[in-house]
Amino acid sequence: MSLKDARLQAAQIDLLRKQGIDPLEQRQQETEKREAQAQAKARAEAEQAARITVSDLFERWATVDLTRRKDGGAEVRRMFEKDVLPTLGTRPVEDVRKGHITGVTDALLARGVPRMAKVIFSLMRQMFRFAVDRDIIEFDPTSAIRKAKIGGKDTERDRVLSESEIKALARQLPTSAASESAQCAVWLALATCCRIGELLAARWEHIDLNAGTWRIPAENSKNSKEHTVFLSPFALAQFEKLKATADAKLAEAREQSPDIQPCPWIYPNRRGDGPVCSKTVTKQLGDRQREGKAPMSRRVKVARASSLVLSGGRWTPHDLRRTGATMMVALGVIPEVAERCLNHTEENRVKRTYQRHSYESEMCEGWRLLGERLELLTRTDADNVVTFRKSNAAA
Repeated sequence: MSLKDARLQAAQIDLLRKQGIDPLEQRQQETEKREAQAQAKARAEAEQAARITVSDLFERWATVDLTRRKDGGAEVRRMFEKDVLPTLGTRPVEDVRKGHITGVTDALLARGVPRMAKVIFSLMRQMFRFAVDRDIIEFDPTSAIRKAKIGGKDTERDRVLSESEIKALARQLPTSAASESAQCAVWLALATCCRIGELLAARWEHIDLNAGTWRIPAENSKNSKEHTVFLSPFALAQFEKLKATADAKLAEAREQSPDIQPCPWIYPNRRGDGPVCSKTVTKQLGDRQREGKAPMSRRVKVARASSLVLSGGRWTPHDLRRTGATMMVALGVIPEVAERCLNHTEENRVKRTYQRHSYESEMCEGWRLLGERLELLTRTDADNVVTFRKSNAAA
C-alpha cells in the first residue's frame, strides 16, 4: 500500500470512529453481506438449473407417449426440433406463457403454413397437458388459446377428380417429369383407395403378384388393423412395372457387386435401408401444380411447374383415395363396401360387435370395377369414353 493510500484509509477509519462506528465491525458486516449475496446468487443459479425446461419436458413426453407411435415419434421430434425447441427449448416449463405459444404458431403462419401451425399447436397442447397430469406444472399455457384462432377454422377437404380430369391426368403425367415410381403411385392410390403413406411403406413381401393381393400390415395402416387389397389387373400392372424397375436396378448393381441383396422396400430411400419419406410423392405432385408461382428451388424446372394442374384445382394423393371410393359408389358398389375398401373402422359399436360379415367378395368386385373403369379412362382413345355425370358433379 502506498503512503497516500495509507493516509486515505487512516482518514476513513478516523471518520468512522468520530461517527461512533467500529471500523472492524463495519468491515465484518461488509464481508458477510458480500458472502450472503454470493450465496443467494449461487442458490438462484442452482434452482434455475434444477427447473425443468421445455426440452426436458419434450424428452420425457417423447419417452412416455411418442414412442408408442408407429414411427416412434420421429415425425413429431422433427417438427419440434425445427419449429418449437429452438424458440422455447431452454425456457423453464413453468415460465411458459400464452405469448410464448403464439410466438411459435405466429412464426409458422408468417411462413404460410397454417395447417402446420395447427398441428404443432395441438402437439404442444398434448405435451403441456402431459406436464399438468404429472404435477410438473399447475397451468397449461395453451388452455386459454382457442385452436380455431390458430390459422383459421379447419375446412374438410372434399376434392374429387372428375373422370375428364382423370383422362387429362393420363395425358399429362408422362410429360410432367415426375418419377416413374411417383406416376405408379398416382394410379395405385386411385385404383386401391389406399393412403399414400401405406403405399410408400410397403415391402415386396406384402405383395403377391400371382394371387393379385396386397397385404397392408397393422403397423403400416392408420387404424392399426391389417387390411388386404385385391388388386385389379389395372393396379397389378402398376406393381409389375415397379417390380420390373427394381429387378433391372438389382441386375445392374450385381454387375458391380454380385452378392448384393434385393431391396425389400417397393419405394426405397436413396440409401436403400428404409422406405422413402411419406411426403415424397406429395411433394412431387405439388411442385407440378404451381401455376403462376415460382417453382420450388432445385426441385422442378419452370416449364414443369404447372404440368399437373387440373381444371378442378389443386389435388393431393389423399384426394385420389377419395376419388377412387367415389367412383366405386358411382359404379354401383354400396357405400358400406366402399368404406371397407378404404379400411375405415366402423363407428357404430353395435355393428362393429355383431355384424361380422367380411364383405371380402364384394370388396374384390368393387376394386375390379374400379380398375376396369380406370383402364378405360387412361387409354389413348379415352376421349371416346363417356364419363359419369355423377362423378363430374362430385368434382
